[in-house]
Amino acid sequence: ARTVRKQKDLSFITLTDGSGAGDLQVVVDKIIPGWEDTKPGACGGTGSSWDLEGTVVASKGGNQAVELQATKCTLLGKVMDNTKYPMAKKGHTAEHLRKHAHLRPRARVYAAVQRVRNAMAYATHKFFYDRGFLYVHTPLITGADCEGAGEMFSVTTLLPQDPKEDIPRTKDGKIDYEKDFFSKPASLTVSGQLNVETHACALSDCYTFGPTFRAENSHTARHLAEFWMIEPEIAFAGLQEDMDLAEDYLKFCVHYALTECADDLALLEAAPDLDPELRPRLHNLIERPFTRKTYTECIEILESEIAAGNVTFEQSVEWGMDMESEHERYLAEKIFNGPLICTNYPKGIKAFYMKLNEDGKTVGAMDILVPRIGEIIGGSVREDRYETLIERAQEVGVQPEDLDWYLDLRKYGTVPHAGFGLGFERLIMLVTGVKNIRDVIPFPRVPGNCDF
Repeated sequence: ARTVRKQKDLSFITLTDGSGAGDLQVVVDKIIPGWEDTKPGACGGTGSSWDLEGTVVASKGGNQAVELQATKCTLLGKVMDNTKYPMAKKGHTAEHLRKHAHLRPRARVYAAVQRVRNAMAYATHKFFYDRGFLYVHTPLITGADCEGAGEMFSVTTLLPQDPKEDIPRTKDGKIDYEKDFFSKPASLTVSGQLNVETHACALSDCYTFGPTFRAENSHTARHLAEFWMIEPEIAFAGLQEDMDLAEDYLKFCVHYALTECADDLALLEAAPDLDPELRPRLHNLIERPFTRKTYTECIEILESEIAAGNVTFEQSVEWGMDMESEHERYLAEKIFNGPLICTNYPKGIKAFYMKLNEDGKTVGAMDILVPRIGEIIGGSVREDRYETLIERAQEVGVQPEDLDWYLDLRKYGTVPHAGFGLGFERLIMLVTGVKNIRDVIPFPRVPGNCDF
């Protein structure tokens, strides 16, 4: 029950089962069995659970078209102390809801977000299945660092139960991983991409969709330590095909949300502190082609805007930099007023597996930047030249012997292929207008917080 109001001879229960954005008013006459349970002291009011039977009739009130005239009223679960119930009728801050993450599915806005999230997961699988992609389950525990960044969570059984015991070490004082569960260092995956490439090089188009982990000590509204990634890999494809697939996928998901989640989007659009122009912005995204510019062109645009006095950034702009969210959002929101695909980034700011362009300075990479969020998709053509791949791995500190299985894909009948990764939570932020990534995942994992 969202609310329970008792008058002299009638009680009014505003009921929801969470399956949609709406609710149902139930009118309980005092002659109905169970009416006594509608007293605040008996049921606890907001948050109580009910089994109600009756007849649907035209409502006498102006806030709803129909209501339920109860013929049976059974209290299933009372709120034992409504003075301590964290989800009382009044509004709550986002931080309060995060603190009570086990109860926040009862909040209207959060519930709407989760229904949209469910729809986006279905839309993702439908999009790739309808296009003949194979869904591959990639491992969560890995011995490879896909990004070469080193910001990974270790997986080990070497930590002793008794704090007085020492961790096994070799003669030179290093941790003896041969005594660990996997007999080598292992981590939670930062990406399923390298693994899914193995299947794309044999089974054609594939994708993976699952949780990934980054041990970044980041406290921003855009980062999580645990999040979900969608990573398709296209066989016999280059940058053009990669960009086209990414744009088609994003538009498909947004269109699906507009058509299948209309009530929830209307609720979110009207919610305080979200996006009052949510649906017009989403329509704008799907109704025109994404703008496509090279990284060099984007840097030149930003430099021109700074020189003209139109903008001041916290981070200075120069060629070779990894653009921050403020730069990405300025391009998408102020310059192009819609999604932008930025291509051909400097090799020094991209992963070793991205294909080196002929200029020797840039790689065949692309990012999709969208208003309010910045980067939502990152992809590239994969480096399929054996020697070049080894050189690029060594440049970023990845040892080739740690990726011998990945190099085998280039040694034994390689094919041109490309792919991209999309952070699922950022997709949910895009289609719901929610500003903080911690509010679009059920149990956010961030530095200093691993509750529930």
